Amino acid sequence: MQTYNVAKAQAGDLGVTMILRSMLFIPADSEKKLSKADAVDADAIILDLEDSVATPRKQTGRDMAKEFMATRPQKDRQTKYYVRINPLESDAPLHDLAGIMPGAPDGIMLPKASGPQDVDLVSKYLDVLEVEHGVESGSTRIVSISGESSAGVLTCGDYAKANLPRLIGMSWGPWDLAADLGAAGNRHEDGSYEFTYRMAMSLNLLSAKAAGVQAIDTAFTEFKDSEGLLKWCKMIRREGWTGKLAIHPAQVPIIHEGFRPSEEEVTHAQRVIDAFSSDNEGVASLDGVMLDLPHLKQARYILALQDVN
Repeated sequence: MQTYNVAKAQAGDLGVTMILRSMLFIPADSEKKLSKADAVDADAIILDLEDSVATPRKQTGRDMAKEFMATRPQKDRQTKYYVRINPLESDAPLHDLAGIMPGAPDGIMLPKASGPQDVDLVSKYLDVLEVEHGVESGSTRIVSISGESSAGVLTCGDYAKANLPRLIGMSWGPWDLAADLGAAGNRHEDGSYEFTYRMAMSLNLLSAKAAGVQAIDTAFTEFKDSEGLLKWCKMIRREGWTGKLAIHPAQVPIIHEGFRPSEEEVTHAQRVIDAFSSDNEGVASLDGVMLDLPHLKQARYILALQDVN
């Protein structure tokens, strides 16, 4: 797996060496699934302590997640290891963080974030725990699931104004959002999202870009629908999303394919770059179309995406 910095070509320096195209959930208390994790070529593995781990097994999950990461030192890791902790509505996340930090996770996934203040609080916890466990200061990043509640959706825009150096990405969750709203569902009969959820998705994308972090789409739950997943990934990549959550290992290569530019896009992007090189100005022309710097920026981003695979 290559490390790469596509972000600089699109939204400035995100302070990371790789874009998280795929983030695969694995229950932290499942010995069977953890044993297969090394064979998965995901950009990140999410050791889940929230939804997929029953309350009586939370401590077991913490212990297994810590051991899993501890036996795979950061310098030797071929993928990033994130841990989804429990929401900040009880003392569970403190136990989660204290239990897993000896394993030196690459990042934390924060579910049901109600705003940047939640990310800031977790950041402060990490400041202390990194020192306590000899982890490099500031190295533990955070992906915030910011669109799982009405409060979370409405505060998405606040991330752009917050000082959150650990924040690396934002995602959303239409199922938890539907539960929070008391809705009967979140999709039309044809499978498309209803207006409120499409709006929440768009706000998450816009907010991530405004905050200079990665926009990571929610999971595609129909894990046997490979064609539908590929089509969806291609669509959202064109909208500006940089990655997607996964719930099954078979989804990972499909997600990577969906986030790969087509040959036609790559060819056109190179022609755009060549046009600017020839004109040596802030504007250029190609096939009778006037181009300016945003076209050049997008072309460079397309070529950077191609280099990932």
